[in-house]
Amino acid sequence: MAVPKRKMSRSNTRSRRANWKATAVSTVACPQCKSPKLPHTACSVCGTYNGRQVLEV
Repeated sequence: MAVPKRKMSRSNTRSRRANWKATAVSTVACPQCKSPKLPHTACSVCGTYNGRQVLEV
C-alpha cells in the first residue's frame, strides 16, 4: 500500500483541492414553451418531450 514519505504542504494540498469544483446544472430551452429544462427530460411546464405530449400538466 502506498504511503506518503513526507507531509504534503498546505499550499500543495489546497492547490490540488482547488480543482474539486461543483459545476452549474446545464439547462436547455424547451422547443415548445421556451422555458429552461434539463436536457433529455420532459418539460415540467408544458409536459412535452421530443415533440410529443408525454405528461399531463
